[in-house]
Amino acid sequence: MDGAYRTGPFGRSLAWVTALYLVLPILIVVPVALTDQRFLSLPQEGISFRHFGTVLGSAEWLGSIWQSFTIAVAATVLSVTAGTLCAIGCWRISRRATELVRVLMLLPLIIPSIVYAIGLYRYFGPLGLLDRFLGVAIAHGVTGIPYVVITVSTALAAFDPRLEQAARGMGASLSQTLRWVILPRIAPGIFSGAIFAFIHSWDELVMVLFIASRQVFTLPRRIWDGINENLDPAMAAVAVLLILFTLLLLMADRALRRRSEGG
Repeated sequence: MDGAYRTGPFGRSLAWVTALYLVLPILIVVPVALTDQRFLSLPQEGISFRHFGTVLGSAEWLGSIWQSFTIAVAATVLSVTAGTLCAIGCWRISRRATELVRVLMLLPLIIPSIVYAIGLYRYFGPLGLLDRFLGVAIAHGVTGIPYVVITVSTALAAFDPRLEQAARGMGASLSQTLRWVILPRIAPGIFSGAIFAFIHSWDELVMVLFIASRQVFTLPRRIWDGINENLDPAMAAVAVLLILFTLLLLMADRALRRRSEGG
């Protein structure tokens, strides 16, 4: 029976080719960031860390990093709050209509980003939210909700409803049951959704190009403008820092999941 689930040489080869196809473009950024040249290229005479120093010593790069971070934090708070409440509400009601609600919550993942960005541009204009911190945070927060809905719904699927019934039977109110019984049990799912929502906002570019201009200049947009204006290796250095930061977040998510599974 076990042998029926083993992949053959072709399956393993295909898996490795796919993995290399996904990883190699990321890995090539590392030597480019360490180049000793003044343009995007591989190191010629030796490796150099001067481009990392350029990024960390530049007020423009640091300002964009700070803007991206603060926007991602605000968007994550919005995504986690709305997504968690939506997932819990759909789980408690458990009716056919809630499936439609879940589908609607997933629309930001289904609709192309550029279509959504055009709609936001037309909608945010009369509201005065174009090129504003609040406007970008709302846009990223709304599009980050699906990640939270998915992870929290998965956590709720493994939740034993008898725990809630026992708490209510002992006189706990709905808010107390939610705070002391449900939320601690689904905390790993909430944390995972928060990480993915943060990464989504941290890396998002298309919407920023439409709804931001001079006041809001996030890190992905600065990289984009740098590619159009010049080929400074500092952009590769920033990309390496982004990759490391994202890996740290994913490792934290993995560690939390292992801890919750072990508990």
